[in-house]
Amino acid sequence: MATTSDIRNGLCIRYNHDIFKVTEFLHVKPGKGPAFVRTKLKSVTTGKVIDNTFSAGHKIEEVRVETHKYQFLYQEGEFYHFMHVEDFTQIRLLEAALDMPNLLKEGEVVTILINTEDNMPLSVDMPPHVVLEVTQTEPGLKGNTATNATKSATLETGAEVNVPLFINEGDKVKVETEKGTYKERIKE
Repeated sequence: MATTSDIRNGLCIRYNHDIFKVTEFLHVKPGKGPAFVRTKLKSVTTGKVIDNTFSAGHKIEEVRVETHKYQFLYQEGEFYHFMHVEDFTQIRLLEAALDMPNLLKEGEVVTILINTEDNMPLSVDMPPHVVLEVTQTEPGLKGNTATNATKSATLETGAEVNVPLFINEGDKVKVETEKGTYKERIKE
């Protein structure tokens, strides 16, 4: 059993008959009253995010997890197939286990959290950024860059993101996977 002082980002805990991953936390010591820990917990089974407050010293049940690198192979309906990069074993996961499946392209290496008790995959952590090619967007107009105007662009994986007006078809862009937003254009 762990306590609230052990809470950190990425920690997996059992709470309300489900397994949650801590995505944010803040230790609060008010001037009056007992200390507490404010957390954002993400369910690894449903993907639902909840806010929860634990009082200081509260016992929490930690779930032991291992992280392994897997390479994305292909999508088949609602299933995504991955291969372990070291022993080449394959697993398949439901689309609900992924945060941003529309930013995943074949060959991408991701980190998968696996519960050590039953060897079941819990969640998929994408790399912080992915580089994707723009396959369709409106042409940009010269001189129309006085403001931070954006336009919609379709990427090679089918995802749509808003990009600046100077981005054209065939350009490669870096996309932040946590929010699914444009970061920068990649020059080759």
